[in-house]
Amino acid sequence: MPDQSEDRPYHHGSLRTALLDAAERGLRAHGADQLSLRDLAREIGVSHAAPRRHFPDRQALLDALAETGFARLDSALRTALKTAEDFPGRVRAAATAYTRFATENSALLELMYTSKHRPGASRIVQAAEAPFALMNDLIVEGQQQGALQEGPPQRIGVVLFATLQGIATLGNGALVPPELLDGLVDTAVEQFLRGARPYCADGY
Repeated sequence: MPDQSEDRPYHHGSLRTALLDAAERGLRAHGADQLSLRDLAREIGVSHAAPRRHFPDRQALLDALAETGFARLDSALRTALKTAEDFPGRVRAAATAYTRFATENSALLELMYTSKHRPGASRIVQAAEAPFALMNDLIVEGQQQGALQEGPPQRIGVVLFATLQGIATLGNGALVPPELLDGLVDTAVEQFLRGARPYCADGY
């Protein structure tokens, strides 16, 4: 029996976007291992050859998903940072935005981080630099204002990142109800700011 997808149109008004949207739905529902260019073409109603105009193979599609994910994370953090003016508020806004992204897009986030470490994934590494640079700049901002202790910003930032990632992991594992996540982030930020502030002569 002939493949009916051969009769489907080759062209699509926004093929790349449609493929990425369909791929993300599939990623969320079934995981990266189950994604197939042929299945995605069938889902959006184009010929099985059409996706190769943008993605020569499945790995190229996964890489594009990861790149897009980091761009979305960067946008979410930038938007959040604009909502607060003082440093503690900016940390809290960025932390909340990251945790929400991580819990609302758990499968995508996992793909983003695993893809980043794949040999030859230079475009993904470059895409990841933007959101991580934002967080690094936020730590530097706190140091310049005297709200955080001096030292390598990355060392201080890793503590905050690890805490937020841990909270997101608990949420994604259904170990913490979604309605408690924002409160946990607030507590984590409060403890981080208190623990990372500069030492006084007599201690904290």
